Amino acid sequence: MTQKDIITILAIIGALVVLGFVLRVTFALLGPLLIVALGYIAYTMLKKGGGR
Repeated sequence: MTQKDIITILAIIGALVVLGFVLRVTFALLGPLLIVALGYIAYTMLKKGGGR
């Protein structure tokens, strides 16, 4: 195994760790973002309905 192979393997492992962290943060924020989006949609629908 050459030094280039070792660096490549370490880079792949590092990329997988970063990807796992990004996915964990994304799914942790998915619930609150979904609630905010649904609240905004409901607000705009009520605003359009009440403004007739």
